[in-house]
Amino acid sequence: MTLSAQEFAYVSDLVRRSSAIVLESGKEYLVEARLLPLARQAGLPTVSEYVMRAQHRPEPGTHEKIVDALTTNETSWFRDGEPFQALTAGVLPDLMPTRSTNRTIRIWSAACSSGQEPYSLAMILEENLPAGWSYEILATDISQEMLSRAEAGRFTQLEVNRGLPANMLVRHFERDGTHWRVAARLRNHITFKRLNLAAPLPPMPQFDIVFLRNVLIYFDVETKRQVLARTSGVMRPDGWLFLGSAETTIGIDDRFERIAAGRSSAYRLRGTNITSPAGAMGKG
Repeated sequence: MTLSAQEFAYVSDLVRRSSAIVLESGKEYLVEARLLPLARQAGLPTVSEYVMRAQHRPEPGTHEKIVDALTTNETSWFRDGEPFQALTAGVLPDLMPTRSTNRTIRIWSAACSSGQEPYSLAMILEENLPAGWSYEILATDISQEMLSRAEAGRFTQLEVNRGLPANMLVRHFERDGTHWRVAARLRNHITFKRLNLAAPLPPMPQFDIVFLRNVLIYFDVETKRQVLARTSGVMRPDGWLFLGSAETTIGIDDRFERIAAGRSSAYRLRGTNITSPAGAMGKG
């Protein structure tokens, strides 16, 4: 470990100011591991020297690269399983009767990382929406590098092995050299945009479903409160919000109530009329 306390504090402050993500003491090893490739690319032997250069004589884009490296989170296909099963078994059947006029489901995949989540959602919608229905997915992330990878829709064999069922790989991907690429019919339904959840949102449509999973855990309570308030403003009144299994709105934003969703849970704005199939959903 080469990072000094002062250098770690500098990186933590940079990341917090840029993304509101909190890197607490004890995360020095993470900073070291994430920034070592950047130091080597810059021709520097240690992370300490890379951070010192970033402080005193940064090259253009250095600060953005640091933030990108430290806001890139773990992801996989159909991560945790249960929220995607709830989407199929209860959420879509709940929403479709009130969307029968325009026959479109709109989803926001926030903090989409390298794209596995929005593409997982696209596969579910492709396979479960009746003929004549369509869907739109907005996938956002703070990291431009991750967004570029996600938009390309191109994954290694190792990446597709992480949670992607073989039958879905066959149906929804095409061979691209030694990689796999998501079929164009799915990619055409997804728009990728850079977005900082800790900042005011740009103009956005109203969403039927929001996947805001495994990102609130990196924020302090006040930032969580602000993010949830903004999210509620872009949800349709009867929309659904999915958080990570370690996340909750309880005690943070009382606009939401927790709803049992199969073996998982989701959130809706208070006062929503629950009309889901018996046994699929219920207030928790």
